Amino acid sequence: MASSGERLVKSGPASGAVPTRSAVRNACPQPGRPEGTRRQIPRFVWALPPIALLSLFFLYPLALVVQQSVQPDTGGTSLQPYSDVFGSEAFREALGTTVWLAVGSTFGCLVLGFALALIIAFVPFPGGKAVARFIDVFLSFPSFLITLALLFIYGTKGMANGMWTDATGAAEGPFQFLTTPWGVLLAEITYFTPFVMRPLLAAFSQIDTAQLEVASSLGAKPGRIIRRVILPEALPALAAGGSLVLVMCLNEFGIVLFTGAKGVTTLPMLVYSKAILESDYPAACVVAVVNIAISVGLYSLYRVVSRRVGA
Repeated sequence: MASSGERLVKSGPASGAVPTRSAVRNACPQPGRPEGTRRQIPRFVWALPPIALLSLFFLYPLALVVQQSVQPDTGGTSLQPYSDVFGSEAFREALGTTVWLAVGSTFGCLVLGFALALIIAFVPFPGGKAVARFIDVFLSFPSFLITLALLFIYGTKGMANGMWTDATGAAEGPFQFLTTPWGVLLAEITYFTPFVMRPLLAAFSQIDTAQLEVASSLGAKPGRIIRRVILPEALPALAAGGSLVLVMCLNEFGIVLFTGAKGVTTLPMLVYSKAILESDYPAACVVAVVNIAISVGLYSLYRVVSRRVGA
């Protein structure tokens, strides 16, 4: 009977070359190791580089903010900065302003986004597809760009006021709302509405048009079709888009800064004021920690809603 080495030689290439020692070792089963398997790198090893980068560039600075929030200027470690900030009138006003602006902007974006998405999805008109594509492009615009556009139109020296003063001879125009909380609200609704429209258009594309045709043939009016057929299908997308807009409005800084609204101080603006203008870093870090806690909670809600939408 031929030995295993002889069999390997006979089964080698037609050229008659003798297999190398490594080829013989790989061809023969190794004790304690299944044939045809290789030693694999543990999965947790692949997770170490991104975890290290995340810790270095995000978690470490965040930990420094939390650490600074419990280190008052007098030295040591204390919760006194939290007590001082929570007891201040400026913080309570900033928190209230942030919440009502975020809730009001989210409500406005939901109403306006739902109406515009309905028109784009179900009312045929020339250029409808181009408008839908423009919404995707609009999502990449910076927020201050929209604010500047509104200032050019409705600002104190904007086009609308200029046309009014030229026509009436008045010293100033009637549009003076951009420097008020209502101007911030208008700018945020204008900028964040496409973030609601995008998931709505995706949800509307999944609706079977046969349902709408059957409802219309049975005599249902457009309002009833929207309420009974379209709205139930759109509710998950509305919830996901609304949650995302709420999170972004809570953290919006550029719109409030560029409108120059007097007396409008949100939590991000308060962080800027405490850190840059007053050099009160412990108080700024306390406000930042509160803002982060609210944002993370709302973002977790957004992820839950988005997961259900995907399901």
